[in-house]
Amino acid sequence: MSPVDDLPPLRDVIRRHGLTARKSLGQNFLLDLNLTSRIARAAGPLEGVTVVEIGPGPGGLTRALLAQGASRVVAVERDPRSVAALQEVAERFPGRLTVIEADALAFDVRPHLGSGPARVVANLPFNIATALLVRWLTVEPWPPWYDALVLMFQREVAERIVAVPGSKSFGRLAVLTGWRAEARILFDVAATAFVPPPKVTSSVVRLVPRAEPLRCDRGTLERVTEAAFGQRRKMLRQSLKSLGIDPLALLDAAGLDPTARAEDIPVAGFVGLARALAEMRAGTL
Repeated sequence: MSPVDDLPPLRDVIRRHGLTARKSLGQNFLLDLNLTSRIARAAGPLEGVTVVEIGPGPGGLTRALLAQGASRVVAVERDPRSVAALQEVAERFPGRLTVIEADALAFDVRPHLGSGPARVVANLPFNIATALLVRWLTVEPWPPWYDALVLMFQREVAERIVAVPGSKSFGRLAVLTGWRAEARILFDVAATAFVPPPKVTSSVVRLVPRAEPLRCDRGTLERVTEAAFGQRRKMLRQSLKSLGIDPLALLDAAGLDPTARAEDIPVAGFVGLARALAEMRAGTL
């Protein structure tokens, strides 16, 4: 019998520690062991890998990651009730589970990683999921400290992450993601798999960072996409006026059609816009 099999059922853990899910923390616990195992397998071979898990709750996915062979799991949990429950798991896996009570949005996990590969695998709290993804996609230096992200999102957010030009979901998040990573939806998870069940379907997304993204200043790219998608129904020659520079000259420098709309421009086009904007402002174009 493995240490995982010897652990008490998750529902018992929830009852003993008073782990009623709190909406303020974006908590929806995943108790289906078949699903937690599927997510852990989707993370790929974990031998020798340090896995970072955000918002582990009672530890269903944590157990699956350890059972899948993760060298270490660093679990970052804000809820002290869950921290106590996770310590029970840590006792069964000496040296393999580190539980840290912290707000993931304000916490730098890098000092807690070893020298080997690191991977983020998490059923993210819905209320901070997008903010965490943006933080991981904008980390410096690049390539980042992780080799992949395997994350649970609401289906609508997942569609925005993987959206392609020309689709209604294509926007700033898709541009940022496509610039720095390759992303795809692996599978959906029904609301009934969670306690309490959310009102929406969820999706597991895998993101692999690009070793060499197109050269571009991140801040300038974000300003360009904010201007373009801030008025997404307008042509770029109109929406880019908010940048305070001649939009026609900018679009000409980037080689883009001034009558195009933001949703039709590929990631490389936005990178070209950002580079042209930086050069025009520096007076080198």
